[in-house]
Amino acid sequence: MARPYWSGNVQISLVSFGVSLYVATESKSQISFHQISRRTGERIRHQKVLESAAESKEATTAVENDEIVKGYEYSKGKYVIIEPSELENLRIPSKHTIAVSQFVDVADLNPEYIEKPYFVTPENDMSAEAFNVVREALVKTGKAAIGKVSFSGRENIVALVPAGADSPGMMAFTLRYQNELRNRADYFRDIKQPAIDADSLQLAETLIAKMSTKLDINK
Repeated sequence: MARPYWSGNVQISLVSFGVSLYVATESKSQISFHQISRRTGERIRHQKVLESAAESKEATTAVENDEIVKGYEYSKGKYVIIEPSELENLRIPSKHTIAVSQFVDVADLNPEYIEKPYFVTPENDMSAEAFNVVREALVKTGKAAIGKVSFSGRENIVALVPAGADSPGMMAFTLRYQNELRNRADYFRDIKQPAIDADSLQLAETLIAKMSTKLDINK
């Protein structure tokens, strides 16, 4: 089995047990292309050059990597230089603990909140008992555990849910913060809502019933 992406403890009040998180997705359908010269068939390489040189279209040498730093544009064409060491100090260190602060109905986890899925397993045999107790309690109550964890240099909101009634595992989903979601009202407010014809509605319901089936993502 692959190495875990993250290992640490789930902390629920006075209860704590070890878990491992594994990335649940991989890109298989994405096709990558290269830019090729139509004339020679060679691959095109991009070079980093000064903006002033690019705008003047003059021949210039590439800027070396050790000359390049990050900058924040605080007004047009004016930047604050940020050194790599300063960025590193801004990274939130991993505390290797998912601190659960509340439980919510699984139905309240709207799809637009969900960012990335992870498989969750007990870290070792000693953690399995507490892991299974919490998982079964989540199944019976229909709840998700919400907590915070730091990895990848940032603080993440995480939802822990059972992986399904027929699975012994759990899933973790990193969630988006509210300010990362656009206001749906900005897009939905102009939708016209004419009166619904009863016959049209019945036809739509009949089509849905006829075409309804259990989801099989393999299809």
